[in-house]
Amino acid sequence: MSLRTSPSAPDPSATLEAATWALAALIATLDEAATKPLAEVLAADPQRTAVLEAAGLAQRDGDTLTLHPAYQYADGPSYRSSAQARLSSLRQAVAAAAGESGTAGWADHDDEVLRNQGRASAGTGRALATKVVPALPGLAARLAEPGSRILDVGTGIAALALALAEAFPEAEVVGIDIMERVLRLAREELATAGPAADRITLRHMDVAAVSDQAVYDLIWLPAPFLSEPTLTQALPRLIEALKPGAWLVVGTNPAPADGLRRAVAGWQSVRNGGNTYDADRTTEALTTYGLKDQQRFPTVPGGPVLVAARRT
Repeated sequence: MSLRTSPSAPDPSATLEAATWALAALIATLDEAATKPLAEVLAADPQRTAVLEAAGLAQRDGDTLTLHPAYQYADGPSYRSSAQARLSSLRQAVAAAAGESGTAGWADHDDEVLRNQGRASAGTGRALATKVVPALPGLAARLAEPGSRILDVGTGIAALALALAEAFPEAEVVGIDIMERVLRLAREELATAGPAADRITLRHMDVAAVSDQAVYDLIWLPAPFLSEPTLTQALPRLIEALKPGAWLVVGTNPAPADGLRRAVAGWQSVRNGGNTYDADRTTEALTTYGLKDQQRFPTVPGGPVLVAARRT
């Protein structure tokens, strides 16, 4: 008697598992490149670098091997921020695979995930300071005035707030967050951050409860981290909190380019208590609320799009 077997279809999860390891190789490489020359990092672990090359994340030009242009940054902190952002996403994916609940949003994540996500936001703070602010009419001059004020919504561990405080030494930065636990982490981070931290005030506050009137020269709003009801309630309040002629800059997600990324983005939004606003929908909402002079600032390919608009 013989046991007859039938050919089975290839297991698509094998490709996904390999891609996970390629992402791990990229994260580790980016993290090391924050403190070492990239060429040295790539040469130090040839097996890991071979994974990057096989995945199209690294490429050869003659005898020279380098990362894909999308992952080449100007300085060490940018490499570190990129690594931390991807590590945070990977940790969240592991939590989802383990069946850990995500429906309560960021409160479900442990301190290490919150720190990684928060530290990654320092890169956004530097982008705001070096690329966005200089391009928005009048904003750099406003922030150079003593007593100018910036509001950082969802400040997390205050990495973005610190980056802005360091870039604009005349500005006072207010960071608000609904999670007291993450504000405790922020206080720990700021305690060793240097003199710029003295100009940062942390508040335990729901963004939908902001009641300031004409106070801020710049407001940063990371829209994907807010639920849709909260975002709808918060936008008019934040606009009222801007001084006339001041700017609101909203971090948004681009419209996903394919079905898989669209489905993943929707799942992530629900797990993290976020919303499905993309750059187009955000721009429409800001126009509806009467803001003018909208501008868009893409970040890395496929990454967040910053949408800026000014109160009249």
